[in-house]
Amino acid sequence: MNHLKSWQYRFLYAAVGALALSGAAWLAVHYLWGAGAGNLPHPLEPWLMRLHGAAGFAGLFMTGVLAAAHVPQGWRMTTRNPKLRMRKASQRRTGLVLCFLGLVGILSGYLLYYFAPENVRAVLGWSHALLGMALALLLPLHGRRRFDAIHG
Repeated sequence: MNHLKSWQYRFLYAAVGALALSGAAWLAVHYLWGAGAGNLPHPLEPWLMRLHGAAGFAGLFMTGVLAAAHVPQGWRMTTRNPKLRMRKASQRRTGLVLCFLGLVGILSGYLLYYFAPENVRAVLGWSHALLGMALALLLPLHGRRRFDAIHG
């Protein structure tokens, strides 16, 4: 099988959870109490962005871990064995979508931090947030079979 090691599983979920929670908290603080609400930036905004950035580095590390072994092994497993391909088709689809969402999230985060002009910043920021939330919600569905095998 192609299961993650327990440390990888925990680290991945901690990184994605920290990214989702810090991003959602920043959105709430910014748009409810800070600059997005017409006020000066809220004092928590820079701290939430720092936490989000640190979680982003953890997410990048896990992207490298997954790209080195989990993704290629899963791809090989499902291309060599037709029976396994059918059984794992939903995991392959969700895995591809997760890879796409992760790549676009990394690129949009980089653009937001370094290059986004003001006239596209809001659209890019909301796109980044929606992609990140989609990734956080889809990740448990991708690993669902592992959970079912352990607990079912």
